[in-house]
Amino acid sequence: MSSVLYDAPGPRAKRRNVIVSVIFFVLLALLVWFVWRTMDEKGQLEWALWKPFTESPAWTTYLLPGLADTLTAAALAMVIALPLGAFFGIARLSDHRWVRLPAAWVVEFFRAIPVLLLMLFANEFYNRWTDVSSEQRPLYAVVTGLVLYNASVLAEVVRAGILSLPKGQSEAAMAIGLRKSQTMRTILLPQAVTAMLPAIVSQLVVIVKDTALGGVMIGFTELLNARATLAAFYANVIPSFVVVAVIYIVLNFILTSFASWLEKRLRRSKRGTGAVLSAEDMEELNPAATGGTFGTGAGGGTPGTSGL
Repeated sequence: MSSVLYDAPGPRAKRRNVIVSVIFFVLLALLVWFVWRTMDEKGQLEWALWKPFTESPAWTTYLLPGLADTLTAAALAMVIALPLGAFFGIARLSDHRWVRLPAAWVVEFFRAIPVLLLMLFANEFYNRWTDVSSEQRPLYAVVTGLVLYNASVLAEVVRAGILSLPKGQSEAAMAIGLRKSQTMRTILLPQAVTAMLPAIVSQLVVIVKDTALGGVMIGFTELLNARATLAAFYANVIPSFVVVAVIYIVLNFILTSFASWLEKRLRRSKRGTGAVLSAEDMEELNPAATGGTFGTGAGGGTPGTSGL
């Protein structure tokens, strides 16, 4: 028995899969036990080290403000990088070299530079040539670095998503008289969004995690930076790392879950209804393809003919 994608496993393959799964879970249990025992021997499981996380000062003074700064920087970077990446991704598909080549240079340049260096350069730029206050400068630098790098990555995601569509989509649009801009806006982009969504969400998760780079080098008070202050005050380095790691996991899980729900919703909403467009619908969509350009000719022909 076989499926569309692969041959169904036989009895031997099923036994082998069961054995491999059992071995994996046994090794995973041993690893968890080893970590737990090591932490217990080092005194990292003492209640005194974990108790601060059950009290409000640890959250209201350190973790929640740091989480707020992380979400603020990530949200600003997402809002700016997404349209900017879409712009450069579409520009790279332009028929005009004076549009396509500069867009390619910009994308390849910023994609080749580590995001941490972009943050450092941005911080120095705001320090030397702007009036941004020292309190706001780290946020500006982090957002700028994230936008420049991730917009270039998202531009490639957009370009690949559009190119992955069947060529017949563009050919059908040209057949009914749509211009390339109309084809891109009304046909290609709506379909490509669904295909690009998993890659886009993966990049948004990267944006959330990369905000921690600003705390390491330029003093941005994000979640990981706030953790260091908390650990210094309560002397609980390992527990603070564990709690912050759980916060990142929950945050990114919520983001990916929302993206999965949105992708399914978009796929359902874009299923064809089987309706047939009438002549009035076609004329409203593109008058030039019906009677707008090929109307009654000089010889008094019928609409849609050349009058010959």
